[in-house]
Amino acid sequence: MSQAAPEPRKTLDPDRVAEWLARHPDFFVGREGLLQQLTVPHPETKGATSLLERLVHDLRQRSQSAEQRLEQLLDSARHNEAQYRRTRELMLALLEAEDNDALGQALATHLSERFQTPAVSLWCPASLTDNAPTPPQAPRHVLDEHTGQRLAAMLEGRASRCTRLTPTDWKRLIPHAKAPTKTGSCAIAKLTLGEPQGYLVLASPDPEHFCASMDTLFTEYLADVLVRLSTRLNGHPHG
Repeated sequence: MSQAAPEPRKTLDPDRVAEWLARHPDFFVGREGLLQQLTVPHPETKGATSLLERLVHDLRQRSQSAEQRLEQLLDSARHNEAQYRRTRELMLALLEAEDNDALGQALATHLSERFQTPAVSLWCPASLTDNAPTPPQAPRHVLDEHTGQRLAAMLEGRASRCTRLTPTDWKRLIPHAKAPTKTGSCAIAKLTLGEPQGYLVLASPDPEHFCASMDTLFTEYLADVLVRLSTRLNGHPHG
């Protein structure tokens, strides 16, 4: 008489075990000794470690990650506060300018000292300087056809743009500041109030200072403020 073959070993489906434990989170209550016997892979070294040690490790990692995210948020908040203060000081200085030349000087000074922007030009059409008793002083310049065409070409149909600035273009667009020997970078924005009123050019000898991927929101905001103040001052010349 032949002996019956043994039944195959029954095993539990790991997914079903995990699902069951998820539905019964109190399973280990009163079975703390079982927790100490369980082992899991160690995340940093070969081999296994106890479940409790793994939990401690994971909690420590989460704590460190949370601290890093908090520090990043604090850094961002500090940066935003500093940016706000610099922008506020710049706007107040522009509002206090008594004529367009003083407006240009305040712009250049604050951008250089507060925003690490060593060179700036304000190109305005002749119609905005007709009432002035003297020619505009740097960084203000009267926009001629050749310069206007070059600025329009560099903008490529946009309202503002960050791009590279060759020494040749630097000499043309920032004529009052010594041009670097190598290519730098610039941010250009149209001065528009109903119709084109000129251009704002911020420049740096550092080719990465105004990289193409940068947001130009601040430059556009600054251009919007400048064109309004410049037009108002031109309509009511000081003195």
